[in-house]
Amino acid sequence: MSEALLETDLDLPNKRQGKVRDLYDVTLDGGTEALLIVATDRISAFDVVLGNGLPGKGVVLTQISRFWFDYFESVVEHHLISTDPADVPGLTETERANLAGRMMLCRKTQVVPIECIARGYITGSGWKDYQRSGAVCGIELPAGLVNSDRLEAPLFTPSTKAESGHDENISFEQGAKIVGRETMEWLRDTTLMLYVRARDYALERGIILADTKFEFGRTPEGTVILIDEIFTPDSSRFWPAEEWQPGREQPSFDKQIVRNYLETVVDAGEWDKNPPGPLLPPAVVERSIARYREAFRLLTGKEL
Repeated sequence: MSEALLETDLDLPNKRQGKVRDLYDVTLDGGTEALLIVATDRISAFDVVLGNGLPGKGVVLTQISRFWFDYFESVVEHHLISTDPADVPGLTETERANLAGRMMLCRKTQVVPIECIARGYITGSGWKDYQRSGAVCGIELPAGLVNSDRLEAPLFTPSTKAESGHDENISFEQGAKIVGRETMEWLRDTTLMLYVRARDYALERGIILADTKFEFGRTPEGTVILIDEIFTPDSSRFWPAEEWQPGREQPSFDKQIVRNYLETVVDAGEWDKNPPGPLLPPAVVERSIARYREAFRLLTGKEL
């Protein structure tokens, strides 16, 4: 197995780091300002970056996003310019080789401060919410639903970042006060349209797309466009369709294997879910990256 790429150190300005991605500012030929997004192989769980990564995970995430950006090219405007390292000025040949398959050169935008979530099945935090209140994010649902049930119509459940950095569910009306009603209506309609089309596509290929989240940004010209990653195992909940059984938790194509292992570490009193994160054993790493690669294969019909 190849080594995981856990960090980059490029000679480019304004480096920022998220849990998985490294970001840099780039000036293209002609003076256009752009954003370089590098998907590393870091993996986080319970909001903590773990001590080792999943080799190739960043490539899988980038290539899945690229597939979906191409798929929706004629439907919604997005930020992706190129995934070719040769298009990034100022890199060495070694750096270009390291970034192959895992970088996106993107248009710069001002991020719209609303995370847009579509839910087609009741699961995760939505299931917990429903058990408490009979609703999901304030949206009343029929009685008698069970864990992982398919919803008659998908829900739009926006959230925003609270001061603590965690997502905070908000109502449509609260979102309209933040970004304006016209923009909020566009976000809702676009989110649900993208979700339904991707859900139907994925189901034909044996994958249930239970829920997903999007981010949008506003260009200097004022246009709202799709940004970040889309329909990846890190931004969406994918289930094998043939194994779907309402009334229980579902096997998934994300980092479920990692979370399950970490729960055993927590139960053994060896970790308290605070930084630093523990190391993952080789067997967990291999099984987890195999699930990511399987999601790519089923969605695209290709092998990485």
